[in-house]
Amino acid sequence: RENLQLKGNFTSELCGFLFFRLNARGFLYFNFVPHSGILEKIRLCLIKKLLPDWEDRRKYHEEFASSTSFHGVHNLVQGHSKARRALWLLVVAGCLATAAWQICSRISYYFSWPTTTTVVVQYVEKVKFPAVTFCNLNRFQAHAVSNLKVIFLIWNTVSAILQKFATEDKYSQELNDFLLGNQNFSIKDFTKKNGFYLNSSTLLECDFFGKPCYPQDFEHVFTEYGNCFTFNHNDLSARRVSLSGRGLHLLFDVQQDKFTDEPTLGFTDAGITFVVHSPQELPRFDGLGLLTPVGTHAQVAIRQLKSIIQEYPWGECKPDIKLQYHKIYSTNGCLLECKARYIQDWCGCLPFILPGNGTECDLLKFYKCVYPAVYNIEIKGLCTVGTHNSTCPVPCEETDYPTTVTYSNFGGEKAIKYFSTKLKKSSEYIRQNLVRIEIKYHDLSYKITQQQKALTISELLADVGGQLGLFCGASMITIIELLEYIFTNFCWMCIFLLLKAPEMPQWNNPSQNQPTQKGKKRRIQEC
Repeated sequence: RENLQLKGNFTSELCGFLFFRLNARGFLYFNFVPHSGILEKIRLCLIKKLLPDWEDRRKYHEEFASSTSFHGVHNLVQGHSKARRALWLLVVAGCLATAAWQICSRISYYFSWPTTTTVVVQYVEKVKFPAVTFCNLNRFQAHAVSNLKVIFLIWNTVSAILQKFATEDKYSQELNDFLLGNQNFSIKDFTKKNGFYLNSSTLLECDFFGKPCYPQDFEHVFTEYGNCFTFNHNDLSARRVSLSGRGLHLLFDVQQDKFTDEPTLGFTDAGITFVVHSPQELPRFDGLGLLTPVGTHAQVAIRQLKSIIQEYPWGECKPDIKLQYHKIYSTNGCLLECKARYIQDWCGCLPFILPGNGTECDLLKFYKCVYPAVYNIEIKGLCTVGTHNSTCPVPCEETDYPTTVTYSNFGGEKAIKYFSTKLKKSSEYIRQNLVRIEIKYHDLSYKITQQQKALTISELLADVGGQLGLFCGASMITIIELLEYIFTNFCWMCIFLLLKAPEMPQWNNPSQNQPTQKGKKRRIQEC
């Protein structure tokens, strides 16, 4: 009895309602109520209170057509001429069809995610100066690599993380023999000690907006060109210029007799390569570096270009992506961090040239694991750039510095004699080693290229409202009136269908005498 403490009822589709309960002694009692009485009450209630008669429904339709704010509908019921009503029916139907077509067209256009691009030139009194990273095209000191030609191959293997270098098969055995005999060799320490250096002998002149600058104003950074040096790096306060035509003036001595490279690997030039970039981003030379050969004077005019990209689906950027080891998001920084994650998972170490905190890879792991891992990342497309579904989509905001470079021969006869006397070098040495670079703003302005939504949700609603108002004279109130009218007719239809339901069998005839107890049992069993 404890498990059957029940009270409730269920409905029989044939007979009526069967109520049951459990008394204190555990006996189950049933009380049967036929359908006929309840359904009759429901029918009477629906007929009297909810379902109007035919005349009232006709008046309701006419009243709605006469009073609705949907223009032209009242002419369908108030006109005395059938031809006039037919004409107005065609006009209303045509306007409604045209409005529906225009609305569907605008909605379809909205879901194609269209964009427009605006370009704004903003003039300012002062503009931030970018960072500039300089490298010597001859990467290593000649005395350190005179008997170690394999160093060039090793650095190409290390810098393959930043730029894909092809190591020819004829050098593989030589490289492998060196690695097996020098497992504790550190290419990082070797390059930093025996690569290009920046001091008063290689940086002869430095001037930023009329004030002298010194080698200590440059920050060391590793790139595919070995030791490089960045002016105006991120750790310093922002430098600004307030006059176009003036900026950074530098004079380098590349010292070809002290620095060298391997021509068989494609490094045949002598001079300075540099790249202009944002102070908050790492330098990227792959395809973006500017070359200044020896004996030339390069004048570089820069502009600041800010690009703003819409998020997906209008654009290709993702504003929620953050980098772990970079202050701002950039595709180059994202690629480096992506490669660092895969290499650390596969090799259990992290190359020193990549961002992150991990055990530094030794030279043998560089050759045996890191270099093949970089190759697999490229082949399998594990770190991709570009669209929103790639590993590193385009940034939502990016600052670039387009450059215009003009060249001239460095120094006239008097200038050559002056520097020959000052440096105590021959005229030929001046022509073969000195490089002058001037970097300045073209004007005190920056250009903003912004991608915008061609159609916002508010503009879509305005278009839809305009089409409804133009062709139908409708508004939001009109739509609510139509919804109310449709809902009212739907309720009347449901009530009508309920009243037309087939009659239930009459199990209890009130006009006859009450049946015996035996008759009740038989009817319950039949039910």
